[in-house]
Amino acid sequence: MFKYFALYFFLFLQVSNSQFTNLPSFDEKKIRFGYYVGFNQYDFKINYNVNPEYSIKINRGTGINVGLIGELKISDKIRLSLEPGLYSNNKELIFNERSQFTNYNDTIWKVKSNNIHLPILIKYSSKRVGNIRPYLKGGISTSLNLGNVDNNLESYGIVNNHFNRTNFYYELSFGIDFYLRYFKFSPSVRGVFSLRNEKKKNIPDNPWTGYVDKLFTRAIFVNLSFY
Repeated sequence: MFKYFALYFFLFLQVSNSQFTNLPSFDEKKIRFGYYVGFNQYDFKINYNVNPEYSIKINRGTGINVGLIGELKISDKIRLSLEPGLYSNNKELIFNERSQFTNYNDTIWKVKSNNIHLPILIKYSSKRVGNIRPYLKGGISTSLNLGNVDNNLESYGIVNNHFNRTNFYYELSFGIDFYLRYFKFSPSVRGVFSLRNEKKKNIPDNPWTGYVDKLFTRAIFVNLSFY
């Protein structure tokens, strides 16, 4: 993580000290397109029916993001942004109420996520200063998870279908546009928060999710965008 912030700081110094105004008419375009690559970390916020003696532990993994960007200019400072992409991530849920299980492997779920992610965002940019322009983004999104969960539910007679595959979120982001000589580079950090309880209804009582009331996804995205 440190090396990415070091890169941003280096670019900030280089662009801010530039003697020339790069891409002076770039923001006059009504519609523009780009793409992004980056990385992510997904987490869960878990609400319990009762306070368990041992809460569920989450081992977060770092995944990758790739996608496209389409922006429509509304005004000098406001743009409407559509950013479809594929977000891949793996994490583990560890159930520490181990007295209820006969095998160690029963206590670990490997959650594989391959999300087709579709956000619609409003981008508000500050006044351009030289070759730098900070901005904020916010909006809503939906996703379809093509991944699965590796566990031993079937051996207990329970169908492996505990989570909803579709989800809805709100998103908040901060970034900086760097106007380079031939293109615009835009790193950003985004927080993503689920609006939907991902635990399905009418799931039979079981030692894994029987004491879970609600489960919400949280995520951090770091995207490097190019226009």
